[in-house]
Amino acid sequence: MANIALIKVLRERTGAGMMDCKNALEECHDDVDKACDWLREKGIAKAAKKADRIAAEGLTFAKVCEKCGKGALIEVNCETDFVAKSDPFKELVAEVAHTVLTNDFVSSEEAKTSLEQFFTDATVKLGEKLSFRRFTYVRGANLGSYMHMGGKISVIVSLKENNPELAKQLAMHIAANNPKYISQDDIPAEILETEKKIQLEAAKNDEKLKNKPAAALENIIKGKVNKQMSEITLLDQAFLMGDGKQTVKQYLEQAHNEILEFVRYQVGEGLEKRVDNFAEEVMAQAK
Repeated sequence: MANIALIKVLRERTGAGMMDCKNALEECHDDVDKACDWLREKGIAKAAKKADRIAAEGLTFAKVCEKCGKGALIEVNCETDFVAKSDPFKELVAEVAHTVLTNDFVSSEEAKTSLEQFFTDATVKLGEKLSFRRFTYVRGANLGSYMHMGGKISVIVSLKENNPELAKQLAMHIAANNPKYISQDDIPAEILETEKKIQLEAAKNDEKLKNKPAAALENIIKGKVNKQMSEITLLDQAFLMGDGKQTVKQYLEQAHNEILEFVRYQVGEGLEKRVDNFAEEVMAQAK
């Protein structure tokens, strides 16, 4: 019998049904990552990006210092959305971002030690468990940032040439489209191999492809892999701030610019969010 907690995690990551998740975990011996791939192979979970669903409360914050050529991206978590929307919590997040930016912390442990008093005072004031989850520095002479929904998503972009408007547009695009890599050259080999395996197994389970010649099937699988990879690659995506016909790569070429780096934080990605009625749902499925 699959672990109920793992079923919950797998459902949140894939959007698949309760029994499908149960079967996947049993087939994969409770390995959630392998179960995700198994569901995709069977055509049950078709979008890997569902694994990025928000799973905790809090805020991210992007702060850039143009004079020093450095940006800091942070995430602070709390227990409820009510607290996340409160002014004291927003003030805490802004203070944390300023402190991180004006220092050069080398680890999360060092940052947490330096910020400890902030969180002690804020916890007493807000009455919830608060945590400093992570931070990242982005360095460069031409930085741009964007915060969506008051900090639910934050992005910092570094460009080769100075163009503040383009940097902001790209940050907005990244916030909306959530690319994982700048170009397909940046995609790790193991990610490509995993996707090839998934598409191969999916093809075996597709009645429409069973009679295809080997060469044609190989090209179909290659095309599906390329499509999946282009969806998570910034330069291959259609630029949302343009006319919808140009890719980000084409738009950058037209602007005679290059994107050197980007970082995107979304509140709670990868964390588990409490669902109060989950036990009731489990019992209903068991009947």
